[in-house]
Amino acid sequence: MNKKYFLPLAIAAMIGASSCVKLTEDPKATLTPGNYFNTQSELDGAVTSAFRALALDGAWGFTSKMTSYYGSDDLTTHPESNKAEQREFDRLQGTSTNGSLRAEWEGPWNTIYQVNNVITNYEKVAATTPDAIQKRTYSGGQAYFLRGICYFYLVRTFGPLPIVTGPAEITVTPGRQGQDKVYAQIISDLKKAAEMLPDKWPTGVDVGRPGALAARAVLANVYLTMAGWPLNQVSNYSLSATEAKAVIDSKKFDLMADYLDVFKTNNNIESVFGLEYNVAGQLPNRSFGATCIPDDEGGWDDFFPEINYFKDAPVCKRTDETFHTQIKNNKFGLVSWDDPRTATHHPYYNKFRYGAGDGIVETPTKVISFNASTNKTTDVVRFAETLLTYAEASAMAANSVSDDAYEALNKVRRRAGLADIKKGLTAVAFRDSVVAERKYEFAGEFGQRWFDIVRLQLLPQVIARRDPNEFVDRPLNPAAVLNPGPKYLAPIPIRDLNLSPGWTQNPSY
Repeated sequence: MNKKYFLPLAIAAMIGASSCVKLTEDPKATLTPGNYFNTQSELDGAVTSAFRALALDGAWGFTSKMTSYYGSDDLTTHPESNKAEQREFDRLQGTSTNGSLRAEWEGPWNTIYQVNNVITNYEKVAATTPDAIQKRTYSGGQAYFLRGICYFYLVRTFGPLPIVTGPAEITVTPGRQGQDKVYAQIISDLKKAAEMLPDKWPTGVDVGRPGALAARAVLANVYLTMAGWPLNQVSNYSLSATEAKAVIDSKKFDLMADYLDVFKTNNNIESVFGLEYNVAGQLPNRSFGATCIPDDEGGWDDFFPEINYFKDAPVCKRTDETFHTQIKNNKFGLVSWDDPRTATHHPYYNKFRYGAGDGIVETPTKVISFNASTNKTTDVVRFAETLLTYAEASAMAANSVSDDAYEALNKVRRRAGLADIKKGLTAVAFRDSVVAERKYEFAGEFGQRWFDIVRLQLLPQVIARRDPNEFVDRPLNPAAVLNPGPKYLAPIPIRDLNLSPGWTQNPSY
């Protein structure tokens, strides 16, 4: 990370940002280097500013946060229109000059630089009572959580990274460190967060704040990822299962009864960690509503699933709730997704249309209106993920499948409207069943499918299963078809690469 470039951005964000709505601390005080962190209120403002930096449109507030994940089978986009940057990665032809890629890079880095300042200085805030000490500790814990989860997304997306854990020095450009060292930092940060935070913040209090259980849920995913490519440290399966089981056994989270309600409500029982949004507070979420509505219905057509991904979906209630297959065409009326009169001849996502009741307004046959900006929380970690992480990790750790592992998987399947997986599978066959479940449980959700493809090196199978009618005028990169390995990592954005002497670009870019 080039500190010359990011330090001014981080300072500007910390001084100028207003509150991330629903995070109740008041950051209204003027924050300057001279008076920073003299009080708990100023510390609260810095933490809130870091959440906001991650939630912005140019970070995780819009579909650009998924640009490099379009190589997955659950994401494709309009063959024309203004989707060229997503189409690059959809064809496995992504470039380092891709403008949308910057959201995946800058959002987490800006947040890391802000929380580094919190971590360095939070203990300087005077605290003489147990309550004051606890509040100060909670601020530090949230900072460690944010740094850990930001590095987790960055390392899975871009590979080796600079490890920056203190205030930026303007004249220094640190080198990129290997993934193993980055993961060690992530684990350290999330463990500290788990030690410093309450298990879960009380309902209605400090909505959007991660607790210790959120840190452990992310840590479970970290260990699961480390057991796959590129580290292939299979001993981490056991650690993943332990962390996930702790979250499950806490009984602080559960599945929503209806799958679709996960995507129509905020801060529900299934949300382990989510980013909060508020249109009126000038922090809109633009990952719901217009972004996934077909051009035929007047929408933006930013993302929808590939044809065979949809065709391979299990027949169940969850599939019915996930996909939008009857297009309410403005000209022709109600038509099937594969009608030649449609713009893309593709199904779409239904579950992202609604927002928090502020996405789309429609009848069974007609779209009346829709919004591009919603108040919908982005659930970065759902309890369904923790259940499936535990199921896979525990089976692979023991090389056998326990009753608890079957129950974790089957609980997700029953909510989907599917029959239980019968007992008697080998650990690997059971793992494959879990991955297949994740494929559709998290359809279209912020890198979930792509990260499974990466850690299990599934890209050859995904490419082979691609429908030959999948935008024939937009073929896959022939070199990537022959050798898909280098495409598991995205390129470092060219501006940051050029500003960082000694860095080399990821292979094939």
